[in-house]
Amino acid sequence: MEFALVDGSKHEPFAGGRGNCEMCGSSMVAKCGPRVMHHWAHFGRRNCDPWWENETQWHRAWKSQFPVECREVVHVANDGEIHRADIKTPTGIVIEVQHSAMTDAERLSREAFYQNMVWVIDGTPFKQNFDLYHYLPDPKSEIAQDLIWHKAKRHLHGANRGMFARMSEIRLHEPNAVKATYKGVAEVHSLFRADSKIEAAYRGHQQYDWVRPRGTWLDATCPVYIDFDEDWLARLETYDETGLLCIFRVAKQKFIHDVMTEVSADDIATRFYRLPNLD
Repeated sequence: MEFALVDGSKHEPFAGGRGNCEMCGSSMVAKCGPRVMHHWAHFGRRNCDPWWENETQWHRAWKSQFPVECREVVHVANDGEIHRADIKTPTGIVIEVQHSAMTDAERLSREAFYQNMVWVIDGTPFKQNFDLYHYLPDPKSEIAQDLIWHKAKRHLHGANRGMFARMSEIRLHEPNAVKATYKGVAEVHSLFRADSKIEAAYRGHQQYDWVRPRGTWLDATCPVYIDFDEDWLARLETYDETGLLCIFRVAKQKFIHDVMTEVSADDIATRFYRLPNLD
């Protein structure tokens, strides 16, 4: 843990430090060795929160982007269940930053407990298995309503560059537009030769293929953002009614701004305006 209560106030670990856990009140000792990340540990007992995982530098870096009062916030449910959120903003959005693998049962428990929350996942361990492919137009745009995309997949070079059929070109006697693209009823077009309307409608959506995915994140009921150590996050989304999976790029600066100002986790990166200078 990054904080313990020392004389009633949140305090970072310091050599020889003693404090108390804000959640359970038990004694804590500061661990400040030369080869470990400085942290607080429960004295003589295990961590009081079974959802807590050992922090990495990645965890600490994410938490450090928020004020002290937003980090390691004790959250109490109506039934008295208590857990410690990694980050909880003043507007009530909880951010759980997750490095290690997680079971479906634990994910569902956390989502039900916090409800208004987002996941930020460390994507660097599986970055080599996460392939990003062609851009997609905004699914709400007029041009997107006319297009059916072929699913991109590793080694499918044509689809990976962008292949689609147009609803407006599908023969009237073919009732299933998706099947029509695979039965040869509809002409297949390449994004390479597409008109400028598709490029103009791009807002951040992109096809991907996740080889050997961590499946629990594909089933999450709360928004999932993957951090690939870039200046943007990849939010997992379903693009349209065909079930096509995509990511939506969200600048980290935008994400941090929105979680501190929006009330609902679902509203993050849905409104766009000039951000204040955060430097």
